[in-house]
Amino acid sequence: MEITDLLRRAHDGDSAALETLIPLVYDELKVLASKHLQREYARESIQTTILVHEAYLRLAGSPLPDCENRAHFFSIAARVMRRVLVDMARSRHAEKRDVRVESPIAELADLGVAQGDQFLALDEALERLAAQNPLKSQLIELHYFAGLSTEEAAETLSMPVYTVRRELRLARAWLQNELR
Repeated sequence: MEITDLLRRAHDGDSAALETLIPLVYDELKVLASKHLQREYARESIQTTILVHEAYLRLAGSPLPDCENRAHFFSIAARVMRRVLVDMARSRHAEKRDVRVESPIAELADLGVAQGDQFLALDEALERLAAQNPLKSQLIELHYFAGLSTEEAAETLSMPVYTVRRELRLARAWLQNELR
């Protein structure tokens, strides 16, 4: 309950609550960052600590959205980390515009495709999915980016587990089709 209380206080503008919250969830944020880096940036040089700190700066630099619970907070943190990685990929892409090498995107093993331009393609596909079907996009973020199990995602969204599994399968198939 302490984390949920701190989240509510941080949402209400209590900066001390956010400063108290971060040490409580820091280890879990590092695990989340590590998952992002293993999937999206296996060959990149960014460290998990840097990703966590950058995400913290972005969270602290803007009003914290209203978080219903711990899982919802980690979903938001995962989205912020994804944005950090997308911004970094765009920055590197801008630096290499004149030396662009096209490479086909391989079969998605676990939605963990992404190296450089491929990560940008995945992000753009997720944006299109969000425009067409916000639920499927949210489930992809919760499951693949926030690392929630289907049961945890179902609980977070107050949905039956079988519905979450079905929607995730459909969303993953849609993404694979978009990225081919």
